[in-house]
Amino acid sequence: MPELVDGLDSKSSAFGFVGSSPTAPIPLEPVHPVMDTYSRYPLTLKKGRGCWLWDDQGRRYLDCVAGIATCTLGHSNGAMQKALSRQLGRLQHVSNLYRIPEQEQLAGWITSHSCADRVFFCNSGAEANEAAIKLARKYGHTRRGIERPVILTAQASFHGRTLAAVSATGQPKYHQGFEPLVEGFRFFPYNDTAAFEALLQECEADGPRVAAVLLEPLQGEGGVNPGDPAFFARVRQLCDERAILLIFDEVQVGVGRSGCLWGYQNLGVEPDAFTLAKGLGGGIPIGALAVNRRADVLRPGEHASTFGGNPFACRAGLTVVAELERRQLVAHAGRMGELLSGLLGELVDRHPQQLAGVRGWGLLQGLVLQPDGVTAPELVAEAMAHRLLLVPAGPLVVRFVPPLVIKPRQLRLAVRRFEAALTSLLARRTVAAPADLTPAKDRS
Repeated sequence: MPELVDGLDSKSSAFGFVGSSPTAPIPLEPVHPVMDTYSRYPLTLKKGRGCWLWDDQGRRYLDCVAGIATCTLGHSNGAMQKALSRQLGRLQHVSNLYRIPEQEQLAGWITSHSCADRVFFCNSGAEANEAAIKLARKYGHTRRGIERPVILTAQASFHGRTLAAVSATGQPKYHQGFEPLVEGFRFFPYNDTAAFEALLQECEADGPRVAAVLLEPLQGEGGVNPGDPAFFARVRQLCDERAILLIFDEVQVGVGRSGCLWGYQNLGVEPDAFTLAKGLGGGIPIGALAVNRRADVLRPGEHASTFGGNPFACRAGLTVVAELERRQLVAHAGRMGELLSGLLGELVDRHPQQLAGVRGWGLLQGLVLQPDGVTAPELVAEAMAHRLLLVPAGPLVVRFVPPLVIKPRQLRLAVRRFEAALTSLLARRTVAAPADLTPAKDRS
């Protein structure tokens, strides 16, 4: 057993790894033992309540991130506290070797409120999309007789960080350094009907090759790009004609965030399968793949998850959906989305040289920036100094994804704080800009 030094083993210290030798040099800069996979903001959050968060210095922030569209009911919600405390007093985990009543109840709620007939539970959005990819391949083999199935997905999409999910993601920046990627994905421009039809024809020129089409009803990470109903209607038609599965990634937009319970309801089409996570657990990790009868092709032993759908996670999901109904939060999200979109539109009118427009559904709104001006990461960092938490969606879109319980006065305060941050950032840039020292008579 390693020797303990101030509560740590002899290979580490509060200042980083010091090695086994007592004479090994200690790094000058503090190093924590968490892997360096995130560019974190210099902010430590200690507690939350509703739409508010407090840092370790006691400063209060208005949260329009919600754990990246995850904390549906806000922070420290009373119903969640009571339900999860009771669940911990009964049972938190048993694995899927046995029937789990909470899992069956949550699956029953999802299927009774959607186009799905069956549900598989896992732990995250990436895992849900992995399950969807496996399902699509199984379907391609067994229902369309395809030896090497292809899945069509969109450019600027985002489907997760696991290897298959990132291979399905239409953003090359996420691929770099992880080649070779999983084969079997082809990409086309989002909402481009002609491009989709051309790619489908190319792939199927010599017979069936496409097992599924995987799309986000609204692209979140790709810049808050809502789907075009006419495009999705045509994709649905072509999938039906060729017996191709249509799968929607609802990880970010589902569970009421769009102002409808499911994102697909904004498009007027129903998928054969859709994936969920984020808002379903209200901050407790849970993911799901929901399928209709045609897509229900996975059998025992073909896919599994140790933690997926355990009693604790499903109790969280049951509490979220019960509160959605009791407090009518889906309709509330729609109304608050209209208010937020209008407030941001007024902001664009006041700052047209910096802001280009607003797009989104419900409480997933993107404020689009003008090129060659301030960037989304810069504005998010500046907003933090004004006690407002936001998240970028690429370099030119600032994303507003608050808890669904946010109130009108809080939305108005968020936009005021954002405008103050924008004004402050522009003022500093003006002061920092080098003066033009060229004599006036020599300027052209």
